Amino acid sequence: MPDFIFNSKIYYNPVEFAMDRIGGTWKMPILWRLKDKVLRYGEMKKDIPHITHKMLTSQLRELEAEGFVTREVFPVVPPKVEYTITDRGRKAITIIDTIRNYGLDLMKEFGVGAENTDKK
Repeated sequence: MPDFIFNSKIYYNPVEFAMDRIGGTWKMPILWRLKDKVLRYGEMKKDIPHITHKMLTSQLRELEAEGFVTREVFPVVPPKVEYTITDRGRKAITIIDTIRNYGLDLMKEFGVGAENTDKK
């Protein structure tokens, strides 16, 4: 496959392109948490304790802009915002599940503890 350009960035293969969409420290954990339920921002922040407010906001915006999640704002005081996974996001869950299981296997092989991995 030849190199291609998307949003002014050159990609050399489809794996690189896909990982640019869902890779990084936080996007997969966010999508994983949304796979079975709709979550409000505060619920997500509480469920991912090590993420900063700024990072959660930016990652959610990127996932929304690229069509992996939808954001619904309710006109109430205080503001209520809910995030839902889209069909595109659901397609990513199968990949995330495979990577997660591979990670668990590697953790066992390396003798690394796997506590609290049910949410990650």
